Amino acid sequence: MRHPKPWQQILILLGIAGITGLGALALQYQRFDRLLQTLQNPTQAQLEQAVQAEHDRLKVLQTLPSLDFDNLVANWTMLNFLYYFGDTDIRNRTGYGLSPEYFRVILDRDPRFRTAYFFLSASTSLFAGRPDLAVGLMAEKLPLLSPTDPPGSYYIWRYKGTDELLFLGQQAAARESYLKTAEWARIDGSPEALAVAEVSQQTADFLTGDLKSRNAQISAWGMILSNAFDQSTQLLAIQQIQNLGGRVEQLPDGRYRIFSPPSRPSPTPSPSPSPSPSPQ
Repeated sequence: MRHPKPWQQILILLGIAGITGLGALALQYQRFDRLLQTLQNPTQAQLEQAVQAEHDRLKVLQTLPSLDFDNLVANWTMLNFLYYFGDTDIRNRTGYGLSPEYFRVILDRDPRFRTAYFFLSASTSLFAGRPDLAVGLMAEKLPLLSPTDPPGSYYIWRYKGTDELLFLGQQAAARESYLKTAEWARIDGSPEALAVAEVSQQTADFLTGDLKSRNAQISAWGMILSNAFDQSTQLLAIQQIQNLGGRVEQLPDGRYRIFSPPSRPSPTPSPSPSPSPSPQ
């Protein structure tokens, strides 16, 4: 019988250790998940204990060697995030502070996971109130991407520009992000990409002439409205557009048409919506 070489033995041991570590983390997650399910009315202290345990688990995942299981870890963490984010009753009591921690794990493992950037922008900027972390993580990972890899990567520049414009007030940085959106979308060349390129270029042009342009802000909120995956975000976007003097109409197919303020009465179509997010 042929015995494995020393380096092969090391790889086997590392593989076993990695799988064991992932298994232990999975069991830990299930244990605290069962804790919340078995408590009909958990106290605030119990909820905070569960949140702290999840925080510790995510920190371990950030340092755990993947051993070529990067996509598996990213997908598994994304599923855990969706469970975390969708538990509205609990989130109303504990907040969404772990959202950026999930995406640090996900995007460190798989920076090409385009759908993750969509949820990063929405959950971390809107719900967790940390647009600085969302923008920072996108800025860190964008140099690892290209206009065609992954497909639709131009959207990530647009998410970044929207967060910079609406939540950080960084109009100049937002303009550069919208210009990069248009550049990458033109390279992509698909009909959807060219539509995004046009509206992104228009937004950048608005910001060139007036860094506080209502039209630019309406365009950005229109993108959030078109991509919103929950009613509260849709209502927030509509309210913001109306506060800026715009008007929103919902079309029979479920999409929205956004009208500029009275000083510019011609309708401004909302940004072409991105495909419905789905697990990678």
